[in-house]
Amino acid sequence: MSLLPLRRRAQARTQPQIDLMTMLPVPVLVLDPGDRIVVANAAAETFFNTGQAMLRERGWTGLLDNGAQAGGLGDSLGELVAAARRLDGGYSAYDTELAFSSGRSVRADVLMTPVPDAPGWLIITLQTRAVATLVDRQLVPQGAARSAIGIAAMLAHEIKNPLSGIRGAAQLLAQDASDGNRELTDLICTEVDRVRTLIDRMEGFTDTRSLSRGPENIHAVLNHVVRLGQQGFARGLNIRERYDPSLPPVIGNRDALVQVFLNLFKNAAEAVDPASGEITITTAYRHGLRIAAAGQAQRTPLPLEVSVIDNGPGAPAGIADHMFDAFVSSRPSGTGLGLALVAKLVGDHGGLVEYDRQGMPPRTVFRVLLPTADPRS
Repeated sequence: MSLLPLRRRAQARTQPQIDLMTMLPVPVLVLDPGDRIVVANAAAETFFNTGQAMLRERGWTGLLDNGAQAGGLGDSLGELVAAARRLDGGYSAYDTELAFSSGRSVRADVLMTPVPDAPGWLIITLQTRAVATLVDRQLVPQGAARSAIGIAAMLAHEIKNPLSGIRGAAQLLAQDASDGNRELTDLICTEVDRVRTLIDRMEGFTDTRSLSRGPENIHAVLNHVVRLGQQGFARGLNIRERYDPSLPPVIGNRDALVQVFLNLFKNAAEAVDPASGEITITTAYRHGLRIAAAGQAQRTPLPLEVSVIDNGPGAPAGIADHMFDAFVSSRPSGTGLGLALVAKLVGDHGGLVEYDRQGMPPRTVFRVLLPTADPRS
């Protein structure tokens, strides 16, 4: 009796299906339990500038500089694989500088995923568009930020003083004005109040003091935000809360966190149809997620994920890439400061906020990643 069918069945039980991976446009490697490269797709061959047969025979030894990486991050690909093995689960290292022995260096997101039903097998995906691009958009270089914030604070102070005088003068004129002229004085007061409110919101960007942070229950924060919304701007909408009760405390400032999620919740409520609007707020723990901003040697774990999901139409294509820039808004009455303030406050916590469209039918997702108070994260 031939042993070939038995061998094929045994191989099918131990080796994952990988044919589709060879067609993916991003570099993909498949490692067996001994960290040997079993499959390298065409994109990986291009990335490493060598063929699959050579990668399977020699691995990346000799191709990558396994010493200090460009930018001082100090993570070799082998060390990242070892970390994924220790965690025995998915592992993501964003904004990683992979230095090649030839002198070339590439910034990439290294994503490692265990293969289901194949213990010890690991899939490595290398995405050369690093999430640090998003970090760079949200965190302005410190020198330029201090200058811009100083100017904004000075202008806010200087503008608010004459506004008070203008409003007071308009109120005095209204006392002796005719009905027609009183409408004009009321218009002056209304516009002065609108400008003052705008300046008050801008002043949120001028505070460069470090936030006072401590352990906070993220679910207590979210429950407070949801209750506020249901009493006002989200009244009548279908609100779903899907929380992971096992989450550790977040290391944060309660008032700032309330402001972050209140802004995101309000943004979602304004985006959906009042008759069929649905907003879902979820929490989850993403083990192994770490990022490092450009030029920083230490990676910060951001395992706590909060998502605000709505069934609205999403941002127009021309705005999606600038969602967190100040004064960018898709609504005619919007100031474009709400999401910019969210990005600033999340950045002050050392976290990250992302915008995405996913699912079928597509839904808008604002995802906030934060550090926890648990040093083991």
